Amino acid sequence: MLRIVTQRTEAESEIKRICDRIYDDQMTHKEATVTEIIQTVKRKGDTALLHYTSEFDGQDFTAAELRVSGSELDAAYQQVKGGLLKAIEMAHQRIVEFHKMRVPKSWVHFGDKDVVLGKRYTPVDAAGIYIPGGKAAYPSTVLMNAVPAKVAGVNKIVMVTPPGQERTINPAILVAAQVAGVEEIYRVGGAQAIAALAYGTETIPKVDVITGPGNIYVTLAKKQVFGRVGIDSIAGPSEVLIIADASANPTYVAADMLAQAEHDQMAASILITNDSRLANRVSEEVNRMLENHPRRMMTEKAIAHYGLIVVVDSLKTAAELSNQFAPEHLELEVEEPWQLVDQIRHAGAIFIGHSTPEAVGDYLAGPNHTLPTCGGARYSSALGVETFLKHSSLIQFSPEALKEVSGAIALLTEAEGLPSHGDSVSLRLKDL
Repeated sequence: MLRIVTQRTEAESEIKRICDRIYDDQMTHKEATVTEIIQTVKRKGDTALLHYTSEFDGQDFTAAELRVSGSELDAAYQQVKGGLLKAIEMAHQRIVEFHKMRVPKSWVHFGDKDVVLGKRYTPVDAAGIYIPGGKAAYPSTVLMNAVPAKVAGVNKIVMVTPPGQERTINPAILVAAQVAGVEEIYRVGGAQAIAALAYGTETIPKVDVITGPGNIYVTLAKKQVFGRVGIDSIAGPSEVLIIADASANPTYVAADMLAQAEHDQMAASILITNDSRLANRVSEEVNRMLENHPRRMMTEKAIAHYGLIVVVDSLKTAAELSNQFAPEHLELEVEEPWQLVDQIRHAGAIFIGHSTPEAVGDYLAGPNHTLPTCGGARYSSALGVETFLKHSSLIQFSPEALKEVSGAIALLTEAEGLPSHGDSVSLRLKDL
């Protein structure tokens, strides 16, 4: 059952509880397990990968079988129906078009006295993308991670994903990878896959950036290898927060809440509304839709533990509570959504109006669906081309420009007790 609360203090307490759901009493143990896996893969390479794949995924194969073969990639096209292939290609095109608009441009500024300053953007050499398996197949996640890397100009994209039964990988995932231009795919998952991408093994190459969502072990592994490689974010379970008023359709709102809850039993679905009648009708609709839901057990658990309806006095209060939660996905199902947008400070993605369910963004609107979770939207943003780029500062001073600032540099170097810094300037001035 969806819990309905009407007191702000209680709502704030519930929102905090849901935001903190990633943390549990077993976190220290899980972190220790991940550390051991990473160190073992670092030392033993492919041998460790095969051992952990056998232990955790129940799949036994050789190092030569880690990489998905060309014949498997060809066969995947035969298994994906034409309609799905067209949908993948449409999504790919739209995601490419959006991310091309996001590519930052290198620039140079010529100032007074021949001072040249600028920024130069260059892609990383290699990127690793993690595609989760298990409960569902996510070809959309392949596109969302591979496309910005490709648009950024990354030459080498390496994909890892857990093997399914009999070492197979869902054909839609393989097709999406090929459409996106991924040429290396390995059947390995979990913390061991992250370790392989971070440090390299005999078979899997080391990369510079790792992106993509996963379970808590994958997330902790990304956290531990950060610094050795770049990562997109420390992501937790998925979430949606919906702000709705009397103009919202309760059936639509209920469907949007369940669309989030069906991801995982830790997924969060929150509705904040200023209309008590809508709150009750949405609760009834959620219960009705759950009765014959194909993923009822898991979805019901998510709704029971992390589903919430909050009734507030105004949309202003709704925006304030939303900003406290800083949701991954925020839907504004209100009569004047653009008036509310200005009040939103923290959200991974904002879906505006009654005809924009989160599913549009999940699949093919264009913006990335890999977003900060569990309050991360307060300080981070969606995965994008910037994740796969780094920028170098460009600095050039003429002799005259160096002479003009030399006095200030001398004072600063003296204040910091770094005489050779000062000498590196004064020696040049003597030769002018």
